[in-house]
Amino acid sequence: MSYTNFPSKLLENAVSEFSKLPGIGRKTALRLVLHLLNQPKEDVNLFGSSIIQLRNEIKHCNSCFNISDTSLCDICANPKRDHETICVVESIRDVMSIERTQQFNGIYHVLGGIISPMDGIGPSDLKIEPLIQKVSEGKAKEIILALSTTMEGDTTNFYLYKKLNKFKVPITTIARGVSIGDELEYTDEITLGRSILHRTLFDQNLQ
Repeated sequence: MSYTNFPSKLLENAVSEFSKLPGIGRKTALRLVLHLLNQPKEDVNLFGSSIIQLRNEIKHCNSCFNISDTSLCDICANPKRDHETICVVESIRDVMSIERTQQFNGIYHVLGGIISPMDGIGPSDLKIEPLIQKVSEGKAKEIILALSTTMEGDTTNFYLYKKLNKFKVPITTIARGVSIGDELEYTDEITLGRSILHRTLFDQNLQ
């Protein structure tokens, strides 16, 4: 079947929507849509409603900006976590990656991105001010900068360091067991876990 000559407009519309997903071309989109057509209607309805419910009802934690079903995520609501050790990450995926290592018992702060002038992303586009406020209120005994070891990640690390250093709170960064240029979500759990455990003071990297 040609991907430009669909036997059904409904099929074509569904393929077009699936192909908007990252990493999904029209050929893969067609395969996924045809797979769904072969499933029981109840299963497809459940699949569709779960996506709609996710988009309409998902919340962001009022404290760390992780995604959550409630106003406070399970990590921030857990009294057994160290609420004075804050791990700063780029995205929700990074929270999930670090949690899988089972080597960190503090809480997180999700920036929602990293500084990238090429992409038009500046400090004001990120959740930086709430982090500064937490530290200024004495709610942190250590800040861990766990951003990707890319140029944009290092730029964001340095910006945060300059903003937070005046509060005299130790600012550490994950050890360079994570290769230069790597994104956290693609780093294996053992390497990432060791990088968290063997973190170093950020200002040592400036020398």
